Amino acid sequence: MRIFRDPLVVFLLMGALLLMASSWYEGDAKDSRIIIDDAEMNRLSDQWQMQMRRLPTDEEMEGLLDSFIREEIYYREAMRMGLDADDTIVRRRLVQKLTFLTEDIATAKAPDEAGLRDFYAAHPDNYTQPPRISFVHRYFSVDRRSTAEADAQTALTDESLADDPFMLQKSYAQRSEREIGDLFGRPFAAELFALEPPSEGTGWLGPIRSAYGWHVVRIGERLDTELQPFAVVRERIIADWQMQARKAANDAYFESLKSRYTIKLSTP
Repeated sequence: MRIFRDPLVVFLLMGALLLMASSWYEGDAKDSRIIIDDAEMNRLSDQWQMQMRRLPTDEEMEGLLDSFIREEIYYREAMRMGLDADDTIVRRRLVQKLTFLTEDIATAKAPDEAGLRDFYAAHPDNYTQPPRISFVHRYFSVDRRSTAEADAQTALTDESLADDPFMLQKSYAQRSEREIGDLFGRPFAAELFALEPPSEGTGWLGPIRSAYGWHVVRIGERLDTELQPFAVVRERIIADWQMQARKAANDAYFESLKSRYTIKLSTP
């Protein structure tokens, strides 16, 4: 074709080819460079110190660098081959990293004292202790004796009757119904809290059946529902405030992103 005989056209085509080749070479060269600067060296050293509680030796630092280089090369090759596409684990990890980034921004600034007190006042149920009870008990095992219930009944008035060894404690102080239920079973805890102190006698009440056997109990201190003082639960308030701030930030960020998408659901 005559157009390719024109020196100007040939010159322009050669220039374009050289420019494309140069761009490809520079991009490829850039992708093949791994630069480990002082910041990266310090990061590797700091991670080692956090885990080992000491500075790495020269040999250990060399091993850290070798591992980092190997990881970086494999990462770049995996990305170049598109191995991140359609990978559920990678997908979830990226979502998690984005969520963490949003949460870190939301809690970067600590709440002031007034904000904490406002949060405390707005959520009293979070810092209110339920009723608690202190008690001691004597245990009669259904595995060790066939007359466990009858013996427990006798023990109400006869303190000389020997009880059985118990795998847990024989006395408990200021425990809630839920805490006692976790140890002895819910029915035992409910019946224990429903007991009324005796007007006379030895002070033993029951018998009550637990997950282990039969018990007679002696009730000690009873504490009603109590709102814990701000100073006592201050650290919990900070943690709760941060949790709420993270959730609010994630919700707001997601809604702002969602508004940029059109979502269509296919009909069954």
